[in-house]
Amino acid sequence: MATHAEIASNLLRNAATFFKDLGVQNPDLAEQMEMNARTYVAVADMLDSDPNGEMALPSDGAAGSDPQN
Repeated sequence: MATHAEIASNLLRNAATFFKDLGVQNPDLAEQMEMNARTYVAVADMLDSDPNGEMALPSDGAAGSDPQN
């Protein structure tokens, strides 16, 4: 049985392949689609190496702040 992280990683890798294929089919979008693909693969790699890891996001604001307030 696959874990949720394994399924998510697989979906991200499949999406990366889709973006690469789009870039091949539409040269005007190739650079952006390659960047998208690399991003999706990087997140999939993070899921594979540390499924419960955390990442600070710019929208998180100051450490320890309550996003509800």
